[in-house]
Amino acid sequence: MFRISQYMRELAQAEQTGQYPQVRDRQARGPVVIWNLIRRCNLTCKHCYALSADHDYEGELTLPEVYTVMDDLKAFGVPALILSGGEPLLRPDIFEISARAREMGFYTGLSSNGTLIDAPLAERIAGAGFDYVGISLDGLKPTHDKFRRLDGAFDRSLAAIRHLARHGVKVGLRFTMTALNAHDLPNLLQLMKDEGANKFYFSHLNYAGRGNIHRDKDAHHQSTRAAMDLLFEHAWRDAQAGCMDDYVSGNNDADGPYLLQWVRRNLPQWESALHERLVRWGGNASGQMVANIDNLGHVHPDTMWWHHDLGCVRDRPFSEIWNDTSDPLMAGLKQHPRPVQGRCRDCQYLAICNGNTRVRAQQLTGNPWFEDPGCYLSDEEVGAPSTPFTPSKGKSRRTINVAPATA
Repeated sequence: MFRISQYMRELAQAEQTGQYPQVRDRQARGPVVIWNLIRRCNLTCKHCYALSADHDYEGELTLPEVYTVMDDLKAFGVPALILSGGEPLLRPDIFEISARAREMGFYTGLSSNGTLIDAPLAERIAGAGFDYVGISLDGLKPTHDKFRRLDGAFDRSLAAIRHLARHGVKVGLRFTMTALNAHDLPNLLQLMKDEGANKFYFSHLNYAGRGNIHRDKDAHHQSTRAAMDLLFEHAWRDAQAGCMDDYVSGNNDADGPYLLQWVRRNLPQWESALHERLVRWGGNASGQMVANIDNLGHVHPDTMWWHHDLGCVRDRPFSEIWNDTSDPLMAGLKQHPRPVQGRCRDCQYLAICNGNTRVRAQQLTGNPWFEDPGCYLSDEEVGAPSTPFTPSKGKSRRTINVAPATA
């Protein structure tokens, strides 16, 4: 996750005081765990990485098994649990799980599509004390309902945001941009303000699950740049005004270098300080400080790697699985610098983005270390030439050059 607003607030403070603030990075021994507690969902969204449907899935972790895993996660130093699905609210014991997570001191988030949250359920969610609730919106009503494959889904999710806000729950909007919904981004940012939401999470499309099936509908790189410019504009304006709303992005760590370029153009006196700050951030954290456990207890480097199984918590503790580098992918993800190839290897921003997400390269070429085809920075910007590639058997046959396409 790239915390746009955090860096903008630091820059705003630097402008006010004449000195870039000294920020102590939070040290955590273990990764943030995104936990897909249930695969069942009442929706079948086009870009779902879990390929969920509205039926039960056999073999999901029982409540005692969940508690055992939580004990191991706490001992391992995991700071936060993001409870997800499917639709996590379809799990009958979700509030028992969240209560125990809070009692154990985990930062506890809930990731929901929002369609099930009526006034009584919103009150119960508020009483559970979640630190944050993320509600997915893929555009305004026509776009969102089409993405979610359910007429009325937008109205129900918007109602959920309002119910939660009335109870003082910190709620945010989650948006995955593709070529089919990029036009709705400005209106969603305005909706965030109008509804009093505290956070906007912008997710670049990653090639996994249904997101992989529909990767040909990913937004063009120039559209991505325009979206980031808009997010930077909103975050900078809020930071200058002292507003504590958060804009964050995920699934494309080129956002860090792109912010550095924005600062070079607009606040050049702070470029060096921000560069140092972004190197400390360290870029993509898959297999390092971000982890995923699926509904069956299988561990993955992050949520986009469901096709790569590191082991099951029923067989070995999470802590043991996570530290095991006998798996070649995990060994490479934990390596510094990572063994990336092509222009990623020679990129001047490698120390900032850490080679970006590796799943796009793996899905399109069969090679997880090839240069990231989702990087929207030009060859000139990264200081290295692109390497055209022919995807491996079973992948798209077209030759792809990762330099930005035209809009």
